[in-house]
Amino acid sequence: MPADDSIHHAHDKLFKAAFGDPATAAAFLRAELPAALAAAIHWPTLRIETGSFIDSQFRRSESDLLFSAGFGHEDAARPGLIYILFEHQVKEEPLLALRLLRYMLRIWENWRKSHLQATHLPALIPVVLAQNAERWSCSPRFLGLIDLPPDLAAEMRPFIPDFSFQLIELATRSYTSLPGTPAGIMILRTMKAQRASELLTAPVWDEALLARLPSDIHELLLRYILASEIDIPAFNRRVNMLHQEDLKQRTMTLADQLIHKGHQEGRQEGRQESVQALRKGIVALLEARFGLLPAGLTEAIESINDFEQLLVLQHRAISCPSAEEFIAAF
Repeated sequence: MPADDSIHHAHDKLFKAAFGDPATAAAFLRAELPAALAAAIHWPTLRIETGSFIDSQFRRSESDLLFSAGFGHEDAARPGLIYILFEHQVKEEPLLALRLLRYMLRIWENWRKSHLQATHLPALIPVVLAQNAERWSCSPRFLGLIDLPPDLAAEMRPFIPDFSFQLIELATRSYTSLPGTPAGIMILRTMKAQRASELLTAPVWDEALLARLPSDIHELLLRYILASEIDIPAFNRRVNMLHQEDLKQRTMTLADQLIHKGHQEGRQEGRQESVQALRKGIVALLEARFGLLPAGLTEAIESINDFEQLLVLQHRAISCPSAEEFIAAF
């Protein structure tokens, strides 16, 4: 996986780990949506919808969550249905509203497949969480993308679809203003701090919140921080500043395990890359010396994973006078 994809994957995994939980998502969205709308949503009914409607070219760089919930009076005979599309965006995209419109159409089209007799569509609210370092300039309104002739704008607007999306920019928010559950708050603070190169600052190490994190979220946060190329001695000093002894010991033990595992995975990945390079080098050397190789020889070399055996074959590829003698000594 390319480095850029790995970075996006880490952001998206952290986002989904927290906000894939309806209770965590509800605590955040309830505080971020317009007050009258938030009051109308029956939050206990919020549930995540399975399936993806993301274009394949965006799957590695963005993440999406789709929720459904009832709204209106709880005792209403026919309570309304509302969908919330919650999108995580790392980089500014000028045509973001167009992509959201495409997602919205797919959501409605999928809904229609199981509601063939329906004459109306459920309400849909797009929300974008921007993990940005600076304020974005893109318009949160679809009509802002349309190049309308000034002298015909009023006449043309009725013929053009329009909607707005709720844009929540971490770059414009203080750490203490981020709402939600302890897990939601800490993940938002960590995502904000990562873009601002502030992962070792006090807001990310709020002991009152850290002590209330589920163990899986605690581990995921540490994994995310350690994967962000921070200074390990500075990280250790920050952990040692924790006052709660139990929290400090849990954090230190978990961090040591993650660092050790990361080193092992790094060595294994590096060795695998060396094996692949050595296999290709042997094949290239044989082709340069003997031209077209006998059928099956390339496949046989590429099936070998033992580094020492490949070193022996490399020496033979240099010294053997013919491909036949190389195969005989294989």
